[in-house]
Amino acid sequence: MRVEVAYGLPDQQYLYQLDVPVGITVKQVIEASPLLCDQPGLVVEQVGVFSRPVKLDYIVREGDRVEIYRPLKADPRERRRKQVEEERSDLS
Repeated sequence: MRVEVAYGLPDQQYLYQLDVPVGITVKQVIEASPLLCDQPGLVVEQVGVFSRPVKLDYIVREGDRVEIYRPLKADPRERRRKQVEEERSDLS
Protein backbone atom coordinates (compact mmCIF):
# COMPACT_ATOMS: atom_id res chain seq x y z
CA MET A 1 0.00 0.00 0.00
CA ARG A 2 1.12 3.57 -0.59
CA VAL A 3 1.55 6.13 2.21
CA GLU A 4 3.33 9.46 2.61
CA VAL A 5 5.69 10.82 5.26
CA ALA A 6 5.77 14.60 5.73
CA TYR A 7 8.03 16.84 7.80
CA GLY A 8 8.40 20.59 7.54
CA LEU A 9 11.00 23.09 8.61
CA PRO A 10 10.61 26.86 8.25
CA ASP A 11 12.75 26.86 5.10
CA GLN A 12 12.33 23.32 3.74
CA GLN A 13 9.71 20.61 3.49
CA TYR A 14 10.21 16.88 3.16
CA LEU A 15 7.59 14.65 1.56
CA TYR A 16 8.18 11.01 0.76
CA GLN A 17 5.89 8.47 -0.87
CA LEU A 18 6.46 4.88 0.21
CA ASP A 19 5.08 1.48 -0.66
CA VAL A 20 4.73 -0.39 2.62
CA PRO A 21 3.13 -3.66 3.73
CA VAL A 22 -0.32 -3.78 5.30
CA GLY A 23 -0.23 -3.70 9.12
CA ILE A 24 2.77 -1.38 9.45
CA THR A 25 2.89 1.20 12.26
CA VAL A 26 3.62 4.91 12.07
CA LYS A 27 6.99 4.28 13.71
CA GLN A 28 7.89 1.64 11.13
CA VAL A 29 6.83 3.91 8.27
CA ILE A 30 9.06 6.72 9.57
CA GLU A 31 11.97 4.31 9.96
CA ALA A 32 11.43 2.99 6.41
CA SER A 33 11.45 6.49 4.93
CA PRO A 34 14.64 8.43 4.03
CA LEU A 35 13.68 11.19 6.49
CA LEU A 36 15.91 10.04 9.34
CA CYS A 37 18.89 9.89 6.95
CA ASP A 38 18.06 13.33 5.54
CA GLN A 39 17.59 14.78 9.04
CA PRO A 40 20.10 13.03 11.30
CA GLY A 41 19.44 13.73 14.93
CA LEU A 42 15.73 14.28 14.39
CA VAL A 43 13.84 13.30 17.52
CA VAL A 44 10.34 12.12 16.68
CA GLU A 45 8.00 12.89 19.59
CA GLN A 46 4.71 14.06 18.11
CA VAL A 47 3.14 12.52 15.03
CA GLY A 48 -0.18 12.59 13.29
CA VAL A 49 -2.09 11.34 10.29
CA PHE A 50 -3.77 14.07 8.25
CA SER A 51 -3.44 16.60 11.13
CA ARG A 52 -4.92 14.20 13.68
CA PRO A 53 -2.51 13.27 16.49
CA VAL A 54 -1.76 9.54 16.73
CA LYS A 55 0.66 7.35 18.65
CA LEU A 56 3.69 5.71 17.10
CA ASP A 57 1.98 2.30 17.26
CA TYR A 58 -0.96 3.47 15.12
CA ILE A 59 -1.49 1.13 12.15
CA VAL A 60 -1.46 3.14 8.93
CA ARG A 61 -3.92 2.65 6.11
CA GLU A 62 -3.70 3.02 2.36
CA GLY A 63 -3.21 6.67 1.42
CA ASP A 64 -2.39 7.93 4.93
CA ARG A 65 -0.02 10.88 5.28
CA VAL A 66 2.17 10.44 8.37
CA GLU A 67 3.21 13.84 9.69
CA ILE A 68 6.08 14.49 12.08
CA TYR A 69 5.50 17.62 14.16
CA ARG A 70 8.15 19.95 15.52
CA PRO A 71 7.87 20.96 19.19
CA LEU A 72 6.13 24.26 19.85
CA LYS A 73 8.43 27.13 20.80
CA ALA A 74 5.77 28.62 23.07
CA ASP A 75 2.50 27.45 24.53
CA PRO A 76 -0.21 29.13 22.42
CA ARG A 77 -2.43 29.73 25.46
CA GLU A 78 0.38 31.36 27.41
CA ARG A 79 1.35 33.48 24.41
CA ARG A 80 -2.25 34.68 24.00
CA ARG A 81 -2.51 35.42 27.74
CA LYS A 82 0.59 37.64 27.54
CA GLN A 83 -0.78 39.39 24.46
CA VAL A 84 -4.04 40.20 26.26
CA GLU A 85 -2.11 41.51 29.29
CA GLU A 86 -0.01 43.75 27.03
CA GLU A 87 -3.13 45.08 25.29
CA ARG A 88 -4.72 45.86 28.65
CA SER A 89 -1.64 47.70 29.87
CA ASP A 90 -1.56 49.74 26.63
CA LEU A 91 -5.13 50.88 27.30
CA SER A 92 -4.24 52.14 30.79
